[in-house]
Amino acid sequence: MSYDIRHVSAAHRFETTVDGVLCELEYSLHDGVMTITHTGVPDEVGGRGIASDLVRTAFETARSKGWKVVPACSYARVWMERHPEYAELHA
Repeated sequence: MSYDIRHVSAAHRFETTVDGVLCELEYSLHDGVMTITHTGVPDEVGGRGIASDLVRTAFETARSKGWKVVPACSYARVWMERHPEYAELHA
């Protein structure tokens, strides 16, 4: 399933609402490096691939903008290890 993920660049966040529940990925950006600091999917909507879609969208955004990525949050770090097609983005 694909989710309607919005990039709220002013807040340094990607977000989607699933069944009325807000899910988000937060990051910081400095000198062309996106540091993913938090991926949050509440338990009531967990297990649906939402976090994976949030992280994938963040990586695709970084790729399109020429940014590098530091996966500081544990979920993003494991996701990146499992998706070697994004290895060139690692800062």
